[in-house]
Formats: sequence, C-alpha cells, structure tokens
Amino acid sequence: MADPGNRPRILLLATGGTISMQVDAERGGAVPRLTGGQILAAVPGAEKIAELEVREFGRYPGPHMTIERMWELRAAVMRGLADGFDGVVVTHGTDTIEETAYLLDRSIPSDAPVVITGAMRNSSELSWDGPANLMAALQVATSREAAGRGTMVVMDEEIVQGAEVVKTHTEAAGTFRSPNWGPLGVTDKGIALFYRESRRKATLAPDTPATPVDLVKIVAGADARLVESSLDTGARGIVLEALGRGNVPVAVVPGIRRWVDAGRPVVITSRSLRGRVLDTYAYPGGGHELREMGAIFGDHMTGQQARIELMLAVGVHGGDVAAIRSVVEAGRYAD
Repeated sequence: MADPGNRPRILLLATGGTISMQVDAERGGAVPRLTGGQILAAVPGAEKIAELEVREFGRYPGPHMTIERMWELRAAVMRGLADGFDGVVVTHGTDTIEETAYLLDRSIPSDAPVVITGAMRNSSELSWDGPANLMAALQVATSREAAGRGTMVVMDEEIVQGAEVVKTHTEAAGTFRSPNWGPLGVTDKGIALFYRESRRKATLAPDTPATPVDLVKIVAGADARLVESSLDTGARGIVLEALGRGNVPVAVVPGIRRWVDAGRPVVITSRSLRGRVLDTYAYPGGGHELREMGAIFGDHMTGQQARIELMLAVGVHGGDVAAIRSVVEAGRYAD
C-alpha cells in the first residue's frame, strides 16, 4: 500500500451499469450515459482520500458483460496494478456483478485490493445510490486492512468477498450478500471495518477461460434433454444446479453418464441458497451415485459461481478431469 504520508493512488475503471444510467424519455427507460468522471464528480470529498485516475472501459448494462469482456476487464485491472496503483475500483452493472467478482477474485494474483461497486437505482431517481456506494468502495480500496483480501463487492455499506457474493433481491439496495458466511465487514462514517478473514483459494489464472460452459437448473420431473443437448452442441463443461444436497431425478442420470463417458467435466451444485452438496444419498439419482459415476462436487458454490470456476479450471487444465476435480473440490471431499 502507499506511504502513510501520501494519498493512495486508486484507479477507477468505469464499465457502465445502473450507476451510469439516466432515464431516456424517448426509449422509456434507463440507459447507460454517464462517464466514470461524471459519476465521480457526484462524490464530494473523494479527492481527499485518494489520488484518482479514471479509465473508461465502456458503458455496458450488466447483461452485456460477456465472459470475454470480463476477461478484458481483468486485463485492464492487471494493467492498472502494473502501473503502480495501490488499488482498483470498478463500477459495474449489478446483474452480473456475481460472475465478474468471482472471476476477478479467483484469477488476479495480487495483494492489492480490487473493489467492485454499482447502484440499484439510476441517476434520474431521487434515491440514486451510486455516489454513496462509490465513496464506500473508495474507502475500502484505500484501507490498509483491505490488502490481501482479493476482490470485494461494496454496496449499501457492506463489504462482501468477491467469490462469495450473491445478488439476493431484484431491487433492494442491500441486495448483495454472502449467504453462507456473511460480510467481511462494513463501512461506517468513512472507515472500512473488517470483522472476519477472507476465504480464498489459490489463484486460478488461465490464458483465457474455457467457453462454452453451460448451467442447467434441475427441477422436479426433469429429464436428460438439456444436459444431453449441451454435450451434443460442444460445451466444454456443465454445471448442474441439483436438488438439495446434490441429487437429481432418475431421468437426468443417463445424460450425466454420457458427459462422464465423453471425458468432460460435470459439476454438481445445489439450487438451495445455503449449504454444501455432499454424496449423502445412495438411491438412483442421489449424490452418492453421481459422485461414484464421476461427477465433481461444488461445495458451497452457487451455479453461476461454479460455472466461472469450471471455465477457469478447464482453461488451465484442458480435458484433465482429475486435475479439474482437484481444483473445484479443493480437498473438501474424501476420495
């Protein structure tokens, strides 16, 4: 981090999102419009806590952030750190903050803090939360205690680990949560306070993430059609949001077996918001059968987190399913 006698140097990367939006009367809704500099101008006092530089990455709504753009954003973050910035703050659309935060947290090999923020209300609304969120993000990025904690999401005065963050509400300001472990800390009257240690795995940084990797949600009465279609159309891996502890209807099993026989990775997570998957049940379609068959278990990861994890793991290890299993399961399951 920077010398205590100087303000830390912080790079602001603006990517768009609701924080950059205004209502367009002709279109009848909010669209990206504000630059990073314009958003920063709405944050009084920001220049007192950091020496700031703004770089415009783009003005993308959250749903327009593809995996390729997220990887380009990672490169922009890495360039900023190589340029000597003490931390990086990213303004981002909230619809895909989960995926971007997970990707950056798992793949950036640096102790400098990377903080993602955004807004749940656009700048045409009286309750625009963008400026307060950006100030809180800057407070975290300039905190000495933020070093070594990887990528974090800061919204509504809470600090959440990037690899744990889940969007839990469609419009509430406090939507971003870590359902299993809670926040790392909070911002309070200009100070970042951390109350627990970060849970981080070793950096996983391929030359590029492997795509496509598909995500299929399992429901009552599901069959193998979507699972088999993913295999037949060339996906390099698949994540199944299974039922409960990691179980599927019997009719899904033949599709999983085809994936395993083809030597491509299948990761099992749960559609439940909290808890981990485990091979507890030995009935047909139960987690025990799936694991014996060769499926990989995704611990506490959500489906969208496991999808990014699998993209990174396949990007590093190619078709080596045993190596991919080692990365994804991280020693949390007995052989």
